[in-house]
Amino acid sequence: MSKLAQKSGLVWLWLSLLLLVADFASKTLVVKTMNLYDSIDILPFFNLTYVHNYGAAFSFLSEAGGWQRWFLSIIAISISVLLIWWLKRLPATNKVLCGAYSLVLAGAIGNLYDRMTYGYVIDFLHFYYQNWDFPAFNIADSAICVGAALLLYDAFTGESPKEQKA
Repeated sequence: MSKLAQKSGLVWLWLSLLLLVADFASKTLVVKTMNLYDSIDILPFFNLTYVHNYGAAFSFLSEAGGWQRWFLSIIAISISVLLIWWLKRLPATNKVLCGAYSLVLAGAIGNLYDRMTYGYVIDFLHFYYQNWDFPAFNIADSAICVGAALLLYDAFTGESPKEQKA
């Protein structure tokens, strides 16, 4: 049995840490170099646009009056704990699930940090085409989406995960 096969999926936390650093650094750079609502043209379909998101994905619940900050934070903490527990039970060789869980974990913690520190999430990646705008997002949101896509991929193509004995 290889050394990687003997380890739990917790060894994949390096991916979460890498994405957390990238998310934090990019948000810090945006906050220090741009004013709120500033937009910098990068490509004909992409801008850096600094906005605050008080809600969840696509600004869902952003006008809810403040309670959503704590509700979404509790959800992020609960999901993070669950993902770490699942990572611990998976063998490190299960690359798709370990990668997916690590990506979603990084995104949840990255946005949780913003929500707990500022009361909102810092978003700045803005894609558009003519009169169509995709809501601004960040690296944490991207990690969550890629992780969710990997979970779907695994659900349709993967084997059932083999858990390690506790």
